[in-house]
Amino acid sequence: MTFSIAARCPETGQLGIALSSSSMAVGARCPWLLAGVGAVSSQNITLPALGQRVLVNLDAGVAPQQALSQALAEDKFSRYRQVILIDASGETAWFSGDKTLGVFKVVTGNNCIAAGNMLADQSVIDAMIRGFEQAAGELSSRLIAALRAGLAQGGERGPVHSAGVSVVGDCTWPMVDLRVDWSDNDPVAELEQLWQVYAPQMQAYITRALDPREAPSYGVPGDE
Repeated sequence: MTFSIAARCPETGQLGIALSSSSMAVGARCPWLLAGVGAVSSQNITLPALGQRVLVNLDAGVAPQQALSQALAEDKFSRYRQVILIDASGETAWFSGDKTLGVFKVVTGNNCIAAGNMLADQSVIDAMIRGFEQAAGELSSRLIAALRAGLAQGGERGPVHSAGVSVVGDCTWPMVDLRVDWSDNDPVAELEQLWQVYAPQMQAYITRALDPREAPSYGVPGDE
């Protein structure tokens, strides 16, 4: 019930995930990221702990496919899971159990990996990879471009209702974490609108966190 892409920016070292689903609040359950370590999307019939376990393994120096296999070995229902990941060096790994729902596919691209289930068509995932690789700009912009491309190719078999994008960089917290938890219209378009509003403010929020003395004004009454 989800299509997602995990990616790395080799220029900045940022890691990110963008995803959309017919289910509510996909951005709250499926993406897991750790700065300088990796990005994991645990989807299909989601076990959020899988993302956490994979990141712990990666942080301990375990190679991506082994990190994933070890995490899955702790889950007695692994046959129901679909997981993709990319580490800080750009190495990828994935798993789709034999209980993965509907039409599904996984594709690895240049510094990215995409997967989905309950797809309208397998070509959705190929379109996401092309969308990411052909896009320019911030990693968040390229990730959302991949979502748009997948949705234009048919997306899920039914309508999607939620979407999210998360990116980590040099800090321990996400530099981008935007979500549309429910929409009856077009959550990917709404997510893109959120990103367009947030993008010009992103660095200011990072500066406020790291050195409030250099913080720009919020531009609100009382802090002009």
